[in-house]
Amino acid sequence: MSDWKPRLIASDMDGTLLRPDDTVSDATVAQLARWRAEGVPVVLATGRPPRWMRRIRRVLEFGTAVCCNGAVLLDLESFTLLDEDPLAPEVLEDVVAQLRRREPGTRFGVEYGLEFRHEPDYHPRWDVDVPGVAAAPLEELVRNPVAKLLARHEELDRDAFLALVEDVVGDRATVTNSSSEALAEISAPGVTKASGLAKVAARYGIGPEDVVVFGDMPNDIAAFDWVREAGGRAVAMAHAHPDLVAAATDVTGTNEDDGVAAFLAAL
Repeated sequence: MSDWKPRLIASDMDGTLLRPDDTVSDATVAQLARWRAEGVPVVLATGRPPRWMRRIRRVLEFGTAVCCNGAVLLDLESFTLLDEDPLAPEVLEDVVAQLRRREPGTRFGVEYGLEFRHEPDYHPRWDVDVPGVAAAPLEELVRNPVAKLLARHEELDRDAFLALVEDVVGDRATVTNSSSEALAEISAPGVTKASGLAKVAARYGIGPEDVVVFGDMPNDIAAFDWVREAGGRAVAMAHAHPDLVAAATDVTGTNEDDGVAAFLAAL
């Protein structure tokens, strides 16, 4: 595979493309621009909601973003939603009720469009007192389809909480985690970064065998499996979660060391 070159570049953001200070290095921007000039699309695949993409849009100015772990496709240039795979209200209502019954300390939030709503005693780590973010009663959160349901517990161990959520959800939705906290990200069934990337790649007539994906957390595993099984490249950052490294075809440097830029330059 020494002469292999991608026809599409996909990258996670936090811990991968972005440095610890939430910026993109000049070297990384230059590499992405070089490949794009050669006709290779650049796609961001992130757990972030669309409303968190404004800053990166000012840096890259182009491309498609797969947001909410695959549930939303966003055109960065026009900043418009291209596609959504929402979680149905009837599933929301039942999952929330069961989780609250099994673990009363669970608190909920929902992402939809460019908005975020959360229970009054759900404590967001970011986006406090900003436009589009507000507290709302639980019955309002589950009333309409959403791109992502967030379930958080302030006291439980992350792995124990995720196991509980997966047990409650079953095959009715997809559960992922992209942090070190007891925070479960719940999307419609079959929705992953892989499903979102597959939609974008299909728009360009590109298969997974011609895609390179960069990532660092377990919510990137589905995308890694998608490209690896077809002969593409799944590149884990040096500091990546062990489960993701096990799914990778390659390992590059850390986000502090511009690992994405270094791997693309070597190609």
